[in-house]
Amino acid sequence: MHLAYPVVLAALLFSVGVYGVLARRNVILVLMSVELMLNAVNLNLVAFDAWLRDSLHAGQALTLFTITVAAAEIGLGLAIVLLLFRARGTADIDRATALGDPAETTADVEEAPVGTEALKGRATA
Repeated sequence: MHLAYPVVLAALLFSVGVYGVLARRNVILVLMSVELMLNAVNLNLVAFDAWLRDSLHAGQALTLFTITVAAAEIGLGLAIVLLLFRARGTADIDRATALGDPAETTADVEEAPVGTEALKGRATA
């Protein structure tokens, strides 16, 4: 088999993954797109390992390492998504950009007096 076939397939997989990361607003779909990109890298590693006939099989070893990192990434990512969904009620990326408390509004911050007593109160709180 020629090297071009798996490389083209990996390029297509990686392109679909990049499109999914850039176009989607759902966190779960973005994580799935990142997994597609990692699988495209794994396919390239194994294809080049077979093409170069490496006696140490370094490409396959790196693929196992990449699969391990991807498993850890998806575990942590899903835990963060579940916490975000519980706190915000949505898995939308646009709504997840604010790091503050969802119940706190900007009007509360703007209404506070600018005196030194207000600053001392915020520093101790």
